[in-house]
Amino acid sequence: MYLKSISLQNFRNYKKTEFDFSREITLIVGPNTAGKSNLIEALFFLAKGSSFRIDKDIQLVKFKKEIARIKGKIEDSSRTFFPSDKILSNNVIEKVRDKELEVVIAKEGASEKLRPFKKYLVNGVNKRKTDFIGNFFAVLFAPNDLEIIIGSPSKRRDFIDNILIQTDRDYRLASGFYEKGLRIRNALLHKVKETGIKSEKEFVYWDNLLIIQGQKITKMREDFIKYLENSKKEVINFKIFYDKSIISKERLLQYGDAEIGAGVTLVGPHRDDFAINLIENSLRRLADDKEDHDIRFFGSRGQQRLAILQLKILELSFIEQKTLMRPTLLLDDIFSELDEKHINLVLDMIGGQQTIMSTTHEEFIPKKLLRQVSVIELRK
Repeated sequence: MYLKSISLQNFRNYKKTEFDFSREITLIVGPNTAGKSNLIEALFFLAKGSSFRIDKDIQLVKFKKEIARIKGKIEDSSRTFFPSDKILSNNVIEKVRDKELEVVIAKEGASEKLRPFKKYLVNGVNKRKTDFIGNFFAVLFAPNDLEIIIGSPSKRRDFIDNILIQTDRDYRLASGFYEKGLRIRNALLHKVKETGIKSEKEFVYWDNLLIIQGQKITKMREDFIKYLENSKKEVINFKIFYDKSIISKERLLQYGDAEIGAGVTLVGPHRDDFAINLIENSLRRLADDKEDHDIRFFGSRGQQRLAILQLKILELSFIEQKTLMRPTLLLDDIFSELDEKHINLVLDMIGGQQTIMSTTHEEFIPKKLLRQVSVIELRK
Protein backbone atom coordinates (compact mmCIF):
# COMPACT_ATOMS: atom_id res chain seq x y z
CA MET A 1 0.00 0.00 0.00
CA TYR A 2 1.18 3.50 -0.79
CA LEU A 3 -0.29 6.96 -1.26
CA LYS A 4 -0.10 8.00 -4.92
CA SER A 5 -1.51 11.52 -4.67
CA ILE A 6 -3.60 13.92 -2.63
CA SER A 7 -5.77 16.83 -3.74
CA LEU A 8 -6.82 19.60 -1.36
CA GLN A 9 -9.59 22.14 -1.74
CA ASN A 10 -9.99 24.98 0.79
CA PHE A 11 -8.00 23.02 3.34
CA ARG A 12 -6.00 25.26 5.70
CA ASN A 13 -3.91 27.56 3.45
CA TYR A 14 -4.54 25.51 0.29
CA LYS A 15 -7.18 26.82 -2.12
CA LYS A 16 -7.00 24.08 -4.73
CA THR A 17 -3.94 21.97 -5.37
CA GLU A 18 -2.73 18.43 -5.94
CA PHE A 19 0.48 16.62 -5.00
CA ASP A 20 1.95 13.36 -6.30
CA PHE A 21 4.15 11.16 -4.12
CA SER A 22 6.92 8.70 -4.80
CA ARG A 23 6.45 5.08 -3.86
CA GLU A 24 9.66 5.43 -1.84
CA ILE A 25 10.72 8.87 -0.49
CA THR A 26 9.14 12.28 -1.06
CA LEU A 27 10.66 15.44 0.42
CA ILE A 28 8.47 18.50 1.01
CA VAL A 29 10.64 21.64 1.17
CA GLY A 30 9.50 25.14 2.05
CA PRO A 31 9.86 28.03 4.49
CA ASN A 32 7.83 28.32 7.67
CA THR A 33 4.14 29.15 7.02
CA ALA A 34 4.35 27.65 3.51
CA GLY A 35 1.98 24.82 4.53
CA LYS A 36 4.30 21.85 5.09
CA SER A 37 2.68 20.77 8.36
CA ASN A 38 -0.76 21.43 6.87
CA LEU A 39 0.01 18.97 4.09
CA ILE A 40 1.28 16.36 6.56
CA GLU A 41 -1.89 16.94 8.60
CA ALA A 42 -4.06 16.24 5.56
CA LEU A 43 -2.15 13.03 4.85
CA PHE A 44 -2.61 11.77 8.40
CA PHE A 45 -6.30 12.73 8.26
CA LEU A 46 -6.76 10.03 5.60
CA ALA A 47 -5.46 7.45 8.08
CA LYS A 48 -7.12 8.56 11.32
CA GLY A 49 -10.20 10.35 10.03
CA SER A 50 -9.44 13.43 12.14
CA SER A 51 -6.71 15.98 12.79
CA PHE A 52 -3.76 15.36 15.09
CA ARG A 53 -3.39 19.11 15.77
CA ILE A 54 -6.85 20.39 16.70
CA ASP A 55 -10.08 19.04 18.21
CA LYS A 56 -12.59 20.89 16.03
CA ASP A 57 -12.07 19.81 12.44
CA ILE A 58 -14.14 22.69 11.03
CA GLN A 59 -11.14 24.89 11.87
CA LEU A 60 -9.43 23.17 8.94
CA VAL A 61 -11.69 24.92 6.43
CA LYS A 62 -9.96 27.82 4.73
CA PHE A 63 -10.86 31.30 5.98
CA LYS A 64 -14.04 32.69 4.34
CA LYS A 65 -14.79 29.31 2.72
CA GLU A 66 -17.59 26.92 3.67
CA ILE A 67 -16.39 23.47 2.60
CA ALA A 68 -12.99 21.75 2.53
CA ARG A 69 -12.09 18.52 0.75
CA ILE A 70 -9.24 16.06 1.15
CA LYS A 71 -9.00 13.42 -1.54
CA GLY A 72 -6.29 10.77 -1.66
CA LYS A 73 -5.52 8.04 -4.19
CA ILE A 74 -4.14 4.84 -2.70
CA GLU A 75 -2.56 1.87 -4.41
CA ASP A 76 -3.80 -0.99 -2.27
CA SER A 77 -2.00 -4.32 -2.42
CA SER A 78 -3.90 -7.16 -0.75
CA ARG A 79 -2.15 -10.46 -0.18
CA THR A 80 -3.80 -13.88 -0.20
CA PHE A 81 -1.89 -16.90 1.03
CA PHE A 82 -2.47 -20.30 -0.54
CA PRO A 83 -0.74 -23.44 0.82
CA SER A 84 1.59 -25.00 -1.72
CA ASP A 85 2.50 -28.63 -2.22
CA LYS A 86 5.77 -28.05 -0.41
CA ILE A 87 5.85 -28.44 3.34
CA LEU A 88 6.29 -25.23 5.40
CA SER A 89 5.98 -22.92 2.41
CA ASN A 90 3.25 -20.75 0.91
CA ASN A 91 2.28 -19.32 -2.44
CA VAL A 92 1.31 -15.67 -2.31
CA ILE A 93 -1.07 -13.98 -4.74
CA GLU A 94 -0.95 -10.20 -4.57
CA LYS A 95 -3.82 -8.13 -5.95
CA VAL A 96 -3.17 -4.47 -6.70
CA ARG A 97 -6.00 -1.97 -7.04
CA ASP A 98 -6.46 1.79 -6.72
CA LYS A 99 -8.67 3.20 -4.00
CA GLU A 100 -9.93 6.76 -3.62
CA LEU A 101 -10.47 8.19 -0.13
CA GLU A 102 -12.26 11.49 0.38
CA VAL A 103 -13.21 13.61 3.39
CA VAL A 104 -15.59 16.57 3.15
CA ILE A 105 -15.62 19.07 6.04
CA ALA A 106 -18.32 21.75 6.11
CA LYS A 107 -18.84 24.71 8.38
CA GLU A 108 -22.13 25.71 9.93
CA GLY A 109 -24.56 26.98 7.32
CA ALA A 110 -22.84 25.14 4.46
CA SER A 111 -25.73 22.72 4.04
CA GLU A 112 -29.49 22.59 4.38
CA LYS A 113 -29.02 21.22 7.91
CA LEU A 114 -27.30 24.48 8.85
CA ARG A 115 -24.80 22.74 11.08
CA PRO A 116 -21.21 21.51 10.74
CA PHE A 117 -20.77 18.07 9.20
CA LYS A 118 -18.18 15.68 7.86
CA LYS A 119 -18.55 13.08 5.14
CA TYR A 120 -16.26 10.13 4.55
CA LEU A 121 -16.20 8.43 1.15
CA VAL A 122 -14.38 5.39 -0.26
CA ASN A 123 -14.47 5.20 -4.05
CA GLY A 124 -17.30 7.73 -4.02
CA VAL A 125 -19.46 5.76 -1.59
CA ASN A 126 -20.45 7.29 1.75
CA LYS A 127 -18.97 5.44 4.71
CA ARG A 128 -19.17 5.74 8.45
CA LYS A 129 -15.99 7.02 10.01
CA THR A 130 -15.51 3.58 11.55
CA ASP A 131 -15.40 2.00 8.09
CA PHE A 132 -13.41 4.81 6.46
CA ILE A 133 -10.50 4.36 8.86
CA GLY A 134 -8.44 1.29 8.03
CA ASN A 135 -8.16 1.96 4.31
CA PHE A 136 -4.81 3.74 4.69
CA PHE A 137 -2.20 3.43 7.44
CA ALA A 138 0.31 6.04 8.55
CA VAL A 139 2.82 6.65 11.33
CA LEU A 140 3.48 10.29 12.20
CA PHE A 141 6.74 11.55 13.72
CA ALA A 142 6.61 15.24 14.63
CA PRO A 143 8.62 17.57 16.93
CA ASN A 144 5.82 17.77 19.49
CA ASP A 145 5.87 13.99 19.90
CA LEU A 146 8.14 14.64 22.88
CA GLU A 147 4.86 15.43 24.67
CA ILE A 148 4.20 11.69 24.70
CA ILE A 149 6.98 11.50 27.29
CA ILE A 150 6.82 14.81 29.15
CA GLY A 151 3.22 15.90 28.53
CA SER A 152 -0.09 15.13 30.18
CA PRO A 153 -1.65 11.62 30.31
CA SER A 154 -3.97 12.63 27.45
CA LYS A 155 -0.93 12.79 25.12
CA ARG A 156 -0.02 9.22 25.99
CA ARG A 157 -3.60 8.06 25.53
CA ASP A 158 -3.63 9.79 22.13
CA PHE A 159 -0.48 7.88 21.15
CA ILE A 160 -2.20 4.55 21.87
CA ASP A 161 -5.48 5.62 20.27
CA ASN A 162 -3.81 6.79 17.04
CA ILE A 163 -2.46 3.28 16.56
CA LEU A 164 -5.37 1.13 17.72
CA ILE A 165 -8.00 3.25 15.96
CA GLN A 166 -6.20 2.60 12.65
CA THR A 167 -5.65 -1.12 13.14
CA ASP A 168 -8.66 -2.46 15.07
CA ARG A 169 -12.28 -1.90 14.04
CA ASP A 170 -13.53 -3.27 17.36
CA TYR A 171 -11.45 -0.64 19.12
CA ARG A 172 -12.93 2.10 16.93
CA LEU A 173 -16.45 0.95 17.75
CA ALA A 174 -15.78 0.61 21.47
CA SER A 175 -14.14 4.04 21.58
CA GLY A 176 -17.07 5.66 19.77
CA PHE A 177 -19.66 4.12 22.10
CA TYR A 178 -17.58 4.94 25.15
CA GLU A 179 -17.05 8.60 24.19
CA LYS A 180 -20.77 9.10 23.56
CA GLY A 181 -21.70 7.41 26.83
CA LEU A 182 -19.12 9.42 28.74
CA ARG A 183 -20.47 12.73 27.38
CA ILE A 184 -24.02 11.88 28.40
CA ARG A 185 -23.05 10.51 31.82
CA ASN A 186 -20.97 13.60 32.55
CA ALA A 187 -23.94 15.77 31.59
CA LEU A 188 -26.10 13.81 34.02
CA LEU A 189 -23.50 14.20 36.79
CA HIS A 190 -23.29 17.93 36.14
CA LYS A 191 -27.09 18.13 36.42
CA VAL A 192 -26.98 16.27 39.74
CA LYS A 193 -24.26 18.60 41.00
CA GLU A 194 -26.40 21.63 40.14
CA THR A 195 -29.74 20.32 41.43
CA GLY A 196 -28.71 17.93 44.20
CA ILE A 197 -31.18 15.37 42.83
CA LYS A 198 -30.02 12.04 41.38
CA SER A 199 -32.25 9.56 39.57
CA GLU A 200 -30.55 6.15 39.62
CA LYS A 201 -32.68 5.00 36.68
CA GLU A 202 -31.09 7.65 34.46
CA PHE A 203 -27.64 6.26 35.18
CA VAL A 204 -28.24 2.50 34.83
CA TYR A 205 -28.00 2.31 31.02
CA TRP A 206 -25.01 4.63 30.70
CA ASP A 207 -23.17 2.99 33.59
CA ASN A 208 -23.53 -0.40 31.93
CA LEU A 209 -22.49 0.95 28.53
CA LEU A 210 -19.33 2.53 29.96
CA ILE A 211 -18.46 -0.62 31.88
CA ILE A 212 -18.85 -2.93 28.86
CA GLN A 213 -17.10 -0.70 26.33
CA GLY A 214 -14.52 0.58 28.82
CA GLN A 215 -13.42 -2.94 29.69
CA LYS A 216 -13.00 -3.73 25.97
CA ILE A 217 -10.80 -0.65 25.55
CA THR A 218 -8.72 -1.54 28.61
CA LYS A 219 -8.13 -5.08 27.35
CA MET A 220 -7.02 -3.93 23.88
CA ARG A 221 -4.76 -1.22 25.34
CA GLU A 222 -3.29 -3.77 27.71
CA ASP A 223 -2.48 -6.12 24.83
CA PHE A 224 -0.77 -3.28 22.95
CA ILE A 225 1.29 -2.29 26.00
CA LYS A 226 2.38 -5.92 26.33
CA TYR A 227 3.50 -5.83 22.70
CA LEU A 228 5.64 -2.75 23.40
CA GLU A 229 7.02 -4.31 26.57
CA ASN A 230 7.94 -7.64 24.96
CA SER A 231 9.36 -6.25 21.70
CA LYS A 232 13.08 -5.96 21.10
CA LYS A 233 14.32 -2.40 21.52
CA GLU A 234 17.47 -1.57 19.59
CA VAL A 235 17.60 2.22 20.03
CA ILE A 236 17.08 2.48 23.79
CA ASN A 237 15.93 -0.10 26.29
CA PHE A 238 13.03 0.62 28.59
CA LYS A 239 10.12 -0.91 30.46
CA ILE A 240 6.61 0.37 30.04
CA PHE A 241 3.98 0.33 32.79
CA TYR A 242 0.26 0.56 32.06
CA ASP A 243 -1.48 2.63 34.72
CA LYS A 244 -5.04 1.60 33.90
CA SER A 245 -8.16 3.07 35.44
CA ILE A 246 -10.46 0.08 35.71
CA ILE A 247 -14.17 0.73 35.35
CA SER A 248 -16.68 -1.53 37.11
CA LYS A 249 -19.91 -1.28 39.11
CA GLU A 250 -17.91 -1.45 42.31
CA ARG A 251 -15.59 1.40 41.35
CA LEU A 252 -18.44 3.59 40.10
CA LEU A 253 -20.16 3.03 43.45
CA GLN A 254 -16.91 3.72 45.33
CA TYR A 255 -16.41 7.06 43.58
CA GLY A 256 -20.10 7.98 43.42
CA ASP A 257 -20.05 10.88 45.88
CA ALA A 258 -16.78 12.26 44.51
CA GLU A 259 -18.17 12.16 40.95
CA ILE A 260 -21.23 14.16 41.97
CA GLY A 261 -18.97 16.71 43.65
CA ALA A 262 -16.78 16.96 40.55
CA GLY A 263 -19.61 16.70 38.03
CA VAL A 264 -17.61 14.25 35.88
CA THR A 265 -16.84 10.53 35.66
CA LEU A 266 -13.67 9.80 37.62
CA VAL A 267 -12.87 6.20 36.62
CA GLY A 268 -12.45 4.51 33.26
CA PRO A 269 -10.01 4.36 30.33
CA HIS A 270 -10.36 8.12 29.76
CA ARG A 271 -8.17 8.33 32.91
CA ASP A 272 -5.52 5.83 31.73
CA ASP A 273 -1.81 6.57 31.62
CA PHE A 274 1.46 4.75 31.05
CA ALA A 275 5.03 5.34 32.20
CA ILE A 276 8.32 4.60 30.46
CA ASN A 277 11.14 3.61 32.78
CA LEU A 278 14.74 3.33 31.64
CA ILE A 279 16.39 0.13 32.74
CA GLU A 280 19.84 -0.11 34.30
CA ASN A 281 21.91 -0.31 31.12
CA SER A 282 20.19 2.86 29.87
CA LEU A 283 20.50 4.84 33.08
CA ARG A 284 22.72 4.76 36.14
CA ARG A 285 21.66 2.26 38.79
CA LEU A 286 18.94 3.74 40.98
CA ALA A 287 16.60 2.51 43.66
CA ASP A 288 14.18 -0.31 42.83
CA ASP A 289 11.14 1.97 43.03
CA LYS A 290 9.84 2.43 39.48
CA GLU A 291 9.30 6.17 39.93
CA ASP A 292 13.05 6.60 40.32
CA HIS A 293 13.51 5.29 36.80
CA ASP A 294 10.76 7.32 35.13
CA ILE A 295 12.21 8.90 32.00
CA ARG A 296 10.04 11.99 32.53
CA PHE A 297 11.98 12.90 35.65
CA PHE A 298 15.34 11.17 35.36
CA GLY A 299 16.00 10.90 31.63
CA SER A 300 17.90 13.52 29.67
CA ARG A 301 16.26 15.28 26.74
CA GLY A 302 18.37 13.12 24.44
CA GLN A 303 17.15 9.93 26.13
CA GLN A 304 13.57 11.14 25.90
CA ARG A 305 13.95 11.72 22.17
CA LEU A 306 15.47 8.25 21.76
CA ALA A 307 12.50 6.76 23.61
CA ILE A 308 10.10 8.51 21.21
CA LEU A 309 12.10 7.21 18.25
CA GLN A 310 11.95 3.69 19.68
CA LEU A 311 8.18 3.98 20.16
CA LYS A 312 7.76 5.04 16.53
CA ILE A 313 9.83 2.10 15.29
CA LEU A 314 7.64 -0.25 17.34
CA GLU A 315 4.55 1.51 16.00
CA LEU A 316 5.65 0.79 12.43
CA SER A 317 6.20 -2.89 13.17
CA PHE A 318 2.94 -3.23 15.13
CA ILE A 319 0.81 -1.80 12.31
CA GLU A 320 2.55 -4.02 9.77
CA GLN A 321 1.99 -7.07 11.96
CA LYS A 322 -1.69 -6.27 12.49
CA THR A 323 -2.54 -5.30 8.90
CA LEU A 324 0.06 -7.15 6.81
CA MET A 325 0.81 -3.76 5.21
CA ARG A 326 3.70 -1.41 5.82
CA PRO A 327 2.31 2.02 6.81
CA THR A 328 3.43 5.28 5.25
CA LEU A 329 5.92 7.12 7.46
CA LEU A 330 5.26 10.86 7.85
CA LEU A 331 8.15 12.98 9.19
CA ASP A 332 7.04 16.53 9.94
CA ASP A 333 10.01 18.93 10.04
CA ILE A 334 11.88 16.91 12.64
CA PHE A 335 15.38 17.43 11.23
CA SER A 336 15.66 21.00 12.49
CA GLU A 337 14.97 19.68 16.00
CA LEU A 338 17.50 16.83 16.10
CA ASP A 339 21.26 16.58 16.25
CA GLU A 340 23.27 14.54 13.75
CA LYS A 341 23.22 11.38 15.87
CA HIS A 342 19.45 11.39 16.15
CA ILE A 343 18.98 12.31 12.49
CA ASN A 344 21.00 9.25 11.48
CA LEU A 345 18.80 7.06 13.67
CA VAL A 346 15.69 8.47 12.01
CA LEU A 347 17.18 7.90 8.57
CA ASP A 348 17.64 4.25 9.50
CA MET A 349 13.82 4.03 9.61
CA ILE A 350 13.55 5.17 6.01
CA GLY A 351 13.54 2.62 3.23
CA GLY A 352 11.27 -0.08 4.55
CA GLN A 353 8.13 1.82 3.56
CA GLN A 354 6.87 4.88 1.71
CA THR A 355 8.22 7.95 3.50
CA ILE A 356 6.99 11.53 3.14
CA MET A 357 9.01 14.10 5.06
CA SER A 358 9.06 17.88 5.34
CA THR A 359 11.88 20.31 6.05
CA THR A 360 12.61 24.01 5.82
CA HIS A 361 15.97 23.48 4.09
CA GLU A 362 17.28 20.71 1.88
CA GLU A 363 20.69 20.99 3.55
CA PHE A 364 19.22 19.28 6.61
CA ILE A 365 18.96 16.13 4.49
CA PRO A 366 22.17 14.15 3.79
CA LYS A 367 23.30 14.52 0.18
CA LYS A 368 23.35 10.77 -0.30
CA LEU A 369 19.66 10.60 0.57
CA LEU A 370 18.74 13.60 -1.58
CA ARG A 371 19.74 11.66 -4.70
CA GLN A 372 16.96 9.14 -3.94
CA VAL A 373 14.06 11.47 -3.20
CA SER A 374 11.29 13.12 -5.14
CA VAL A 375 11.00 16.79 -4.13
CA ILE A 376 7.91 18.95 -3.66
CA GLU A 377 8.83 22.62 -3.23
CA LEU A 378 6.39 24.92 -1.47
CA ARG A 379 6.47 28.72 -1.42
CA LYS A 380 4.80 31.22 0.90
